[in-house]
Amino acid sequence: MRYFIYCRKSSEAEDRQVASIESQLTTLKRTFGDRTDIEVVGIFEESFSAKAPGRLQFGEMLSQIEKGAAHGVIAWAPDRLARNSIDGGRLIYMLDCDVIHDLKFATYTFENNSQGKFMLQIMFGQSKYYSDALSDNVKRGNRTKIEKGWRPNQAPLGYLNDPGTKTIVKDPVHFPLIRAMFELMLTGSYTAKQVAVIARDEWGFLTPRKKRIGGRPLALSSIYQILSNPFYAGIIVWGGQTYPGKHEPVTTIDEFERVRSLLDRPGRARPKRHTFAFTGMIRCGSCGLAVTAEHKYKPSGRHYVYYHCTKRRLGPRCAERSIEARSLEDQIGRFVKSLAIAPAIEAWVREEMTRDAGTLLRQQEEQRRAVENSLKSIEEQLAELTSLRIRNLLNDQEYLGQRSELQKERIRLRERIASKDHGSERFEPVSDLISFSNRAADWFLAGDDQSKRLILETVGSNPILTRKILRFEAKKPFTSGHKTSNLHTLLGVDDDVRTSDGKCANSATLPGVHEDARTLNGKCAAWSQEVWRELQTEDGQRILHNIRLLRQRFEPEVVAREKTCRSLSARTAKGDYRARATDGSGQMPPLH
Repeated sequence: MRYFIYCRKSSEAEDRQVASIESQLTTLKRTFGDRTDIEVVGIFEESFSAKAPGRLQFGEMLSQIEKGAAHGVIAWAPDRLARNSIDGGRLIYMLDCDVIHDLKFATYTFENNSQGKFMLQIMFGQSKYYSDALSDNVKRGNRTKIEKGWRPNQAPLGYLNDPGTKTIVKDPVHFPLIRAMFELMLTGSYTAKQVAVIARDEWGFLTPRKKRIGGRPLALSSIYQILSNPFYAGIIVWGGQTYPGKHEPVTTIDEFERVRSLLDRPGRARPKRHTFAFTGMIRCGSCGLAVTAEHKYKPSGRHYVYYHCTKRRLGPRCAERSIEARSLEDQIGRFVKSLAIAPAIEAWVREEMTRDAGTLLRQQEEQRRAVENSLKSIEEQLAELTSLRIRNLLNDQEYLGQRSELQKERIRLRERIASKDHGSERFEPVSDLISFSNRAADWFLAGDDQSKRLILETVGSNPILTRKILRFEAKKPFTSGHKTSNLHTLLGVDDDVRTSDGKCANSATLPGVHEDARTLNGKCAAWSQEVWRELQTEDGQRILHNIRLLRQRFEPEVVAREKTCRSLSARTAKGDYRARATDGSGQMPPLH
C-alpha cells in the first residue's frame, strides 16, 4: 500500500518537548522503511500549529490522497495530524468513506475498524483538550501577571525581560535613546521622520541583535509605533483593557498625550531633501504659501542660503523676493532680545522663591492631599462603574471605554503623588522663563540650526514674511513678559523715582518709595501669577519643556548646580516648617 509520511513541528510552546521534524522523519523511516507492504510515495513537512485548520501541507496531502496518489498516512503520533475538531473529523470521515485505508504511528497502534476509529477520535479529542487547557493556563498566567503590573511576552524596545524576577527592567543602552526620541518630539520642532534620521545618523541607533533579526536602524513605522505605544507612559493595554504597569515609564502620561497630539496634528512641516533652520515654520505674507529655502553658490565659491516663497499656487506668480538667511536670523535675534525681562523683576522672583519656601511646602502638602482625594474619588467611580455593569445598566463598549479613561486618570494622579512637584511651585517655572528670556538671544547667536529653530518655536507664533520683513507674535507667556519687561512700565511710575545714577531709590532718599515698593511687589506678584497660569496649559508645558531642553544643551553645569541647590533648599525649608509648626506635644498640626 502506498503511504505519505507527514511530519509537523509547531514553533509554539505546546510542542517544545516534541521531537524535531528531522528526528521524526528518521524514526519513521527506521520503523516503516524496511517493510515490504509499505511504499512511501511522498513526504510532507511543515512547521505550523495544528490548533486551528489551515495548514497548507496537510491540506495538500489530503487532496493528493483524494486523487488516489496514496491510501495511507504515516505520522509520529495522532496529535501530529490534528489538534482541532475540523481536521480530526475530516480524517475520520475519510476513513469512513474508505478514501484513507490505514494510518500508522510510531507511538500508537491504529486498526481501521469501529473500535480503532473510536479510540482515534478519543486521541484527537485528548490532543484538542491539551491545547485548550494549555491556552487557558497561559491566559490565566498572563491575566495574573498583568494584574500585578507586568506585561507578558517580549518586552518592547527599550526594556529587557529579567528571567530571574520575571519582570521588565530598563535596557541601559536603548532606554535613554527612547527617552531622547520623546524629548525631541515634545519640542514640537521635529517630525517622526526627522527623529528617525537623527536616531540613525547621529545616535547610531540599532535594534537589539537576535538570532535572525536585529542590528538594523529603526524603520519609520517603528518610530510611529514607539511614539504611539502607551507602554512607554506606564500603561499596559491588553485584551482591550487598560492596566497600570509597574515598570519604569519613559515619559509621563501628559507628555505621551502631547506627543500623540503632535503626531495627529495636520499640516505639520515635513522637509524632504535638505534641512534648514526655519523651513515649514514661516508663511508668505502675499499668497499664504509656505516659505522654503535653498542653497546658492556664487561664481567665487561663496555659499549662501536664501528663504523665499514656494510659489506653487496656480495663477499669477508671487512677487515676494527672497531674503538671505543672515538677514532673517538678524530679525529673529532682535525679536528674541526684545523679550528680555528687567533684572529687578528677576531678582524679585528669586527672592520670593527663597523667602516663601516654607509657604510653598505647605501648599504642596495641601495639593498633595487634594490629589489623594481625587484619587480616592476615581477609585470609588471605578467600583461604581463595575456595579453598573453587573446590573446591566452599561453595555460592554460603554463599560470598557469609561473604565479605560478612569484608569488613565488614576495613573496620572498616582504620577502626581509620586512626583516631587505637585504643581504648587509657582515661582520655579516663572524663574525658568525669565532666565530663558534673558539668555535666549545669546543662545540664538551661538546655536546651531536645530537650536535656532527650537528657540523660534518656543517664543514665536504665526511668522509671516512680507517684503523681506519677518513679522510674528510672541507666545502668551512671553507676551506678558514683553509688555512688562521694563520695570517702569510694570510699576507705572516715572523716572523721578530713580536716582541720578539710574539705581532704584530707597526709603531714605525719596518719598513715597514704600508705596512704590508695595505697588511693585503687588504687580510683580500679579504678573508672575498670570505667567504661571499660562505655563500650566498644554502649550505652556511644551514651552517649559523646550526651555529646559535648551538650558540642558547650553548650560548643563548650571542646571545641575541649581538642581542640587533646590534640593538642599527644600530640605532646609521642610525642617524650618516642621520646627515652626510643631506644637508643645511634639505633633504636627493638621494643614487646612
